[in-house]
Amino acid sequence: MTPQPLLLMTPGPTRVPDRVLTAGARPMIHHRTAEFSAELAIMLELLQPVFGTRAQPVLPVHTTGRGAMEASICNLFSPGDAIAVCCNGKFGEMWATFASSYGLVVHRVADDWEHDVSPADLDRLLEEHPSIRAVALAYGDTSTGVANDIPGVTRIARARDALVLVDGVSSIGGMPFEFDRWEVDVAITASQKCLMSSPGLAFAVLSERAWAATATSRLPRNYWDFSEIRRQVTRSKPETPGTAPVHLVLQVAEALRMLHEESLDVVFDRHARMADLARQGATALGLGPQCAELRRRSTTLTAIALPPDLLPSSVRDGLKARGILTAAGLDRFQPSAFRIGHMGDIREDDVRRTMAALGEVVAELRA
Repeated sequence: MTPQPLLLMTPGPTRVPDRVLTAGARPMIHHRTAEFSAELAIMLELLQPVFGTRAQPVLPVHTTGRGAMEASICNLFSPGDAIAVCCNGKFGEMWATFASSYGLVVHRVADDWEHDVSPADLDRLLEEHPSIRAVALAYGDTSTGVANDIPGVTRIARARDALVLVDGVSSIGGMPFEFDRWEVDVAITASQKCLMSSPGLAFAVLSERAWAATATSRLPRNYWDFSEIRRQVTRSKPETPGTAPVHLVLQVAEALRMLHEESLDVVFDRHARMADLARQGATALGLGPQCAELRRRSTTLTAIALPPDLLPSSVRDGLKARGILTAAGLDRFQPSAFRIGHMGDIREDDVRRTMAALGEVVAELRA
């Protein structure tokens, strides 16, 4: 008998719906044919409202989300440029790592993982260091469950003439994002989370200010040259530089059809309801949030703190024995917390099943 697949209640890769799997199982399409070009065009068109842009093209980047983050650094900056990085989580800190590796001067702000980014602290930093050219941060950081205030950050950055770079890998597609209205300069997401597809394809959107920055950047780039990607995908018959990951494009195009059929507002509401169910379920079991001081929380993930009598590994093993895979806490939270992802194709019944199983596991471990 074939074992039943685990219910993936993780922050990615997430469950891939049957329709999307089927789309990705089609016979090979050559990447220089009209048939593939049409699918590529549909995918890019359907991604624009997910990002919240009408003005800018979406760039497919043949890499993972962190590859697109690194590509953003080498496309926009030069060695010695100064950048402010909001480091209130593992993936905020990742921006700093990439920037440092390319010779940028990094100014860390909001490096307490227990708290949201403070626009006031960011404003003080930008006032003290007027050479800072950009601010980078995560929208939702899955290491903590925070949802950083992107409009608040962009208001501060705009007043100081700084660009804003946003990692939306775990949030865009599951949470409202308004690239144009919020005046974001770079936003990134990837295929394997809210977009309900297999890993391996990332997407980026740049503002006109960001495109201007690419013209003066002196960092090397070749494989992920954003200008070349834009040139290719904005042709009357869109293509990509080099060989596209054909079946990933087919998967994401189908996943986007599903999201739009459901309607983006309904998708965002579903994610908010799932987050409420997870948090209410944890509270009913006497469990609290991993980062109790956060003011804004992601609707795609819940990080749960456990008391000393409950080991995260034991709780996760108990859930896995019941067919549910969750994620470990990250870094210093690993000994005291675990994480439940509820994004993409996950539904409210999946969250209810997970919280009911969590109740059984807690009772069993305390018996």
